[in-house]
Amino acid sequence: MNTLIALVLGAVVLVLWVSKAFEHEIQITKERDPAAKSTLEILLLYPGLHAVIWHRLAHFLWKKNVPFFPRFISQIARFFTGIEIHPGAQIGKGLFIDHGMGVVIGETAIVGNDVVLFQGVTLGGTGKETGKRHPTLGDNIVVGAGAKVLGNIEIGPNSYIGANAVVLKNVPSNTTVVGVPGRVTRQEGRKIDILMDHVHVLDPVSQNLRDFHQRIMKLEQKAQISVRDENLDEPDIAA
Repeated sequence: MNTLIALVLGAVVLVLWVSKAFEHEIQITKERDPAAKSTLEILLLYPGLHAVIWHRLAHFLWKKNVPFFPRFISQIARFFTGIEIHPGAQIGKGLFIDHGMGVVIGETAIVGNDVVLFQGVTLGGTGKETGKRHPTLGDNIVVGAGAKVLGNIEIGPNSYIGANAVVLKNVPSNTTVVGVPGRVTRQEGRKIDILMDHVHVLDPVSQNLRDFHQRIMKLEQKAQISVRDENLDEPDIAA
């Protein structure tokens, strides 16, 4: 009986400690996920938070040059959450991984504060280069489902990476990137990460097609006016 009471008390203390240590992550989850009902639900049922907790431990051991165990911990986290974060990756405060299955964050990746990653996101490298070979994400960035951000590139703060985009070049601040390969379109500096709006995203390809269509319509109108003027200028032979 005493053992059971001790286990219960230990579990309560652990939950209280985790809720305090990861208070910012829990608050961000509540703000950005309308399905989040309570702190206890987030602590027990959100694999994104679990992956971040495991990573904090693994990263601490990694910085202490502890062999084997940091990678072992990251693999345990991957097994239980479906999210693979290399213990060498630098993760800021407030990381929110929504759903999370298939998310991969490489060894030299740097993730800023209040970043949102959706399922299937890869922050990976290109080729077999050594040193800094993974992307750096600034603060307040949203990376849509299935997007791939590859190589030693920088994504500026307040940017949005559209779903399934493949980003291989630096991205300036306050920017939306969509398509394969990723194409940049401005959002007039408007932060969209809080709105989590995946529908009203400017597509530069569609914009170009729309511009071409408008130019063709204007050229057709000019051609019709020119033909009409020529017909009016022709002499009436029958007369």
